[in-house]
Amino acid sequence: MNSTHVKKSSSFQDSIPFDPWSYELLALWLPIATYWIQCSFYEILMRLEIPFFEQYRIHSPEDRQKRNRVAFGKVLVMVALQHVVQIVLGLGLMKSIDPLASEIKHQNAINRHTSSILLAFINLGYPQTSAFRIANYIAVNYENYVLPCLQFFIAMVIVDTHQYVLHRLAHSYSFAYKYMHSHHHRLNVPYAFGALYNHPLEGFLLDTCGAAIAFEVTAMSPCLGMYFFLFSTVKTVNDHCGYSFPWDPLTVMFGNNVNYHDLHHQAHGIKTNFAQPFFTFWDTLLHTEYSQVMKAKAEAKALKKLH
Repeated sequence: MNSTHVKKSSSFQDSIPFDPWSYELLALWLPIATYWIQCSFYEILMRLEIPFFEQYRIHSPEDRQKRNRVAFGKVLVMVALQHVVQIVLGLGLMKSIDPLASEIKHQNAINRHTSSILLAFINLGYPQTSAFRIANYIAVNYENYVLPCLQFFIAMVIVDTHQYVLHRLAHSYSFAYKYMHSHHHRLNVPYAFGALYNHPLEGFLLDTCGAAIAFEVTAMSPCLGMYFFLFSTVKTVNDHCGYSFPWDPLTVMFGNNVNYHDLHHQAHGIKTNFAQPFFTFWDTLLHTEYSQVMKAKAEAKALKKLH
């Protein structure tokens, strides 16, 4: 459901609901807490080297030790810095929500949809009582379920588009890669905590701004925004976790998963698989998917041999 933003006071303290369990603040701290908990789980799993789980590990412990060019401690510091920036920006942009105004806006939307649908059913010859009941049922379900799902999906597409463009630009211009994006690629063997290891400016532009833009453009409610930020965090960590579990729903449901993104961190795939964190359609449409690039190179090589 959408919410109406109402400015109650010019006071900074009055304008922000400091209840940590409000959806506004949950949307700030819950994804961050989830990131550290989820990453800690994968880090402990890697260090324990349990044989059952090791069979699903993409790279060996020796690879992680030898091929990565940044210390684990520095990764933690840079991730913590990005999270501090997210909190500060979030508090700065946060608006007070008037629950009554929000409920009124929600009910008004249901009434508008009900009126429009009712008119259509009456024109089709339905009795007014039955038509109203059906129209109101459709309107309520649209506002409560269909619209939030559409907002969530559109937000995913917006984040993917934002990150694909900036990510590909970072690889296309040597200055941007050398001074910003190369930080993330110091992790040739990705692991969970490295999911948000970036140059501070890139972390702000790529992750923080991308999520904020998606939230604002889709006019999500704070509740829906909390779930979206939480899911985005879980998905991003999962794409860097270093394990490809066949039972992991995120690995199974999304083509853009830990295996897909790991290729991007390898020397032979660094110019491919720019899409993240949800879908692969931009890579497919713009021919930057690893399989497409490798197929094109193989065909070019075969054609060259024929001549």
